[in-house]
Amino acid sequence: MALHLFDTATRDVREFQPAREGTASVYVCGATVQGIPHIGHVRGALNYDVLRRWLVHNGLDVLFVRNVTDIDDKILTKAAEAGRPWWEWAATHERAFEDAYTALGCLPPSIAPRATGHVPQMIELMQRLIDSGHAYAANGNVYFAVNSFDSYGALSGQRLDDVQQGESQAEGKRDPRDFTLWKAGKPGEPSWPTPWGSGRPGWHLECSAMATTYLGPEFDIHGGGVDLVFPHHENERAQSRSAGDGFARFWLHNAWVTLSGEKMSKSLGNVVSIPQMLRRYRPVELRYYLIQPHYRSTIEYSDAALSESAHGYRRIEQFLRRVAGSAGEIRIGRVPADFAAALDDDLGTPQAFAVLHTVVRDGNAALDAHDTAKALELAETVRAMSDVLGIDPLSSRWAEASGAESRALGTLVDSMLAERARARAERDFAKADTIRDQLTNAGIAVEDTPDGPLWTMRTD
Repeated sequence: MALHLFDTATRDVREFQPAREGTASVYVCGATVQGIPHIGHVRGALNYDVLRRWLVHNGLDVLFVRNVTDIDDKILTKAAEAGRPWWEWAATHERAFEDAYTALGCLPPSIAPRATGHVPQMIELMQRLIDSGHAYAANGNVYFAVNSFDSYGALSGQRLDDVQQGESQAEGKRDPRDFTLWKAGKPGEPSWPTPWGSGRPGWHLECSAMATTYLGPEFDIHGGGVDLVFPHHENERAQSRSAGDGFARFWLHNAWVTLSGEKMSKSLGNVVSIPQMLRRYRPVELRYYLIQPHYRSTIEYSDAALSESAHGYRRIEQFLRRVAGSAGEIRIGRVPADFAAALDDDLGTPQAFAVLHTVVRDGNAALDAHDTAKALELAETVRAMSDVLGIDPLSSRWAEASGAESRALGTLVDSMLAERARARAERDFAKADTIRDQLTNAGIAVEDTPDGPLWTMRTD
């Protein structure tokens, strides 16, 4: 394949070749379902959705696993504070995450396994680690012995002497650097029986068990946020390799969404929730905003940047509407070589979007020159690129989401703008100004841009 991806483990961009011909296997760390999702949560899901779409576009059958962590200290704490059962709290917020993924156009995963549904696989993995001398049980807990794995720290670039797991030093734990595979049961907490005592899974254990259950002992890509490199992914790699599994061949990590320079997180109270965002912007506009930057680049959230992205999407949308009004049906064409080259270079979405908008600009110029055939050809190219990115305005997904009333309004406004363009071309500026005034009085702002007229509903 021409696709090259940055591998965190090797710290360089490597050619991607799937382990099994014709199939790409991807595991993405999903949500710990403790609360309502914010845009920092969904950014990674969108980044890996673009990766998946590009792999499919290149002819691969993609096995895509995105897990759900439905048992965790934070889930138990928040459920207790709310006076609700832990399982109901987790299920409620799992649905909220799924609703967000769906609203933003993520393809459904091949499977979305829950941690609580894979305790037998976790027990089997722990037994393998204990039998091979890489783990030990103490007082109902099971720990991984970090110094038993020679390359511990290689993924995150840490020296073993500097490792701090952020866990307490419990009785029976041999080394403070060892991490917990299984937590001994406590009164009032959910627990499952194991040969070493009842308890519940440690965070790191669950992903290794679920990834290999569905994708096998070695698979192509493991993805997640950059904050998961250590300790989560470092520990996944250590326990899986120690158990004899090849595990992930590529490690991909998306950067944060920040607000005032800090990572968005519920603990900091600086989150922008998805429901809040979708009251102000259409889901496809939020998707555009979150996938346009390179996945390894931090997004510093601002209302101005999101508004600008929404305008960028509307330029694409309105170009396709103009062509449809002139030429009729627009089919999905082929992506241009420079667009493909951008995505093949470690999913270079900024460059891919630049290509997309260049074609939109050329298409508007063709329309203005009354070259309908050329405009239609370029519109088909725009649809092809937009389809790969999951933002095709003419797809059933987004056309239906815009609603009948919105589509009717768009058709009427685009018709008036086309009439205004003809008036200006004929130098009938009085008529052009009258049309603009009619739109302004109806609450529609018109901005003349190099890509053609851009209209938005006024909010003042």
